[in-house]
Amino acid sequence: MAVEQFLTYLQHEKRYSLHTVESYRNDLDQFSGFMTDVFDLEVSKAGHLHIREFVVMLMEKGMQESSVGRKLSTLRSFFKYMLRLGCIASNPVALVKPPKVPKRIPVFVDEHKLDELLDAQCPDDNFPEVRNKVIIELLYGTGIRLAELLALQESDIDFYYGSLKVTGKRSKQRVVPVSKQLLDQLKFYVELKSRHFSANKNAHLIVTDKGIRAYPLMVYKIVKHHLSRVSTQEKLSPHVLRHSYATALLNRGADLNSIKELLGHASLAATQVYTHNSVERLKSIYKQAHPKA
Repeated sequence: MAVEQFLTYLQHEKRYSLHTVESYRNDLDQFSGFMTDVFDLEVSKAGHLHIREFVVMLMEKGMQESSVGRKLSTLRSFFKYMLRLGCIASNPVALVKPPKVPKRIPVFVDEHKLDELLDAQCPDDNFPEVRNKVIIELLYGTGIRLAELLALQESDIDFYYGSLKVTGKRSKQRVVPVSKQLLDQLKFYVELKSRHFSANKNAHLIVTDKGIRAYPLMVYKIVKHHLSRVSTQEKLSPHVLRHSYATALLNRGADLNSIKELLGHASLAATQVYTHNSVERLKSIYKQAHPKA
């Protein structure tokens, strides 16, 4: 009962997406099964030692540190909710340290390679090709997430002020500046889209060849196909373009707080990971240019 109450709270009060709520449900179901099978106890009776045993079990099964950390985060939120309701005296997760997650440097595509890709011309009357280029330009030119791209509507573009209204995680909105070049491309694309689907116009900005709202797999395939023209790296996805956007901003002198706001990060910690790319770049330049390197 407590779990269902918590999930309802996440969905209706915290306004988490259905996908996120389902992830919380799966984590809590797994922990509930563990508590029943191993200790014959309800979830609400769990102490920090039970949770540590749960973590050990997950690690022994080969689960990645980041995934274990996410499950601990779910439990922390659940018991915090229980504490708020007065059902428990303290949060047992507070005494459990998450496993240390190895730092991963975000994968990005070099600026000159993306310039090469985006400078290529495409036929003005070919809707799919124009749309595909707009997808690449938007992801790299604004750093928005895949879900944010798919949620964009034509009305979110402010052609006068040169900006884009983006709806991010938990329905939080932010305004992202758009370059004059990208703005011109968006204007042309919207006009072409209107002519192409005059009888059945869709308010969503990015649509399929049939004029219906685009879907994640479609965008993944488009991005991978186009990036593979200029890059041989294994990971080529919409999020790689987001990483490329942030890395380019940092390399050109943008401060972390500004990048944080542009990306829609909740905390600066999420943005600081891009400094590793910048440091690696400086090391590379040093090795190539310094006589004593």
